[in-house]
Amino acid sequence: MAPKSDNTEAIVLRFVNEQNKPLNSQNVADALQKFNLKKTAIQKSLDTLADGGKISFKEYGKQKIYLARQDQFDIPNSEELNQMKDANAKLQEQLAEQKRAISEVEGEIKALQSNLTLEQIKEKDTKLRKEVKELEDKLEKLRGGVTLVKPEDRKIIEQMYSEKISQWRKRKRIFKDLWDTITENSPKDIKEFKEELGLEYDEDVGVNLQSFSDLLPKSKKRPRGW
Repeated sequence: MAPKSDNTEAIVLRFVNEQNKPLNSQNVADALQKFNLKKTAIQKSLDTLADGGKISFKEYGKQKIYLARQDQFDIPNSEELNQMKDANAKLQEQLAEQKRAISEVEGEIKALQSNLTLEQIKEKDTKLRKEVKELEDKLEKLRGGVTLVKPEDRKIIEQMYSEKISQWRKRKRIFKDLWDTITENSPKDIKEFKEELGLEYDEDVGVNLQSFSDLLPKSKKRPRGW
């Protein structure tokens, strides 16, 4: 239910005085929506208050601008203004100190939140102790000369590795023979031709066949240059 007209005037007058700045009817209507006041009622109240001398107004064409009467306010003299400025400066300093204090407290809260809880510390401790125990057991086996890989598994892996190295060496030799045949009488620069075809040598990608061959057991190694 909308307020009565006298209540509407009281609400509008209080708002205009509190704002103490130039306002049009739309400014007032927007600000007082929470009171369920219609713009027409607000416009009527503004005009009534202006006609009664309770507020001032100016006309700019079809627009009316309303303002609180300034004679109702105590106008501070220069000394009072200086005192107010000093008081404001002190308040600003206090506000800055409060903000710094709040920032420090927030930082401490974040730091505490990032720390592990006692329960989490216990769980982590149990996990780490278990990992250390497993590593110690493994180290003890290695010190005792225990073979962690079965001989038959090791033999299979070495055989597979040796076969791969042999295939690599064979394909490398086949490519070299073909490449030498193709480029033997070619008028093109070999380096440019290789780049044009998108070819890369092992060395171009940092790979060396011999370094992989050296990983083979001595009985399976081939002499260098093969």
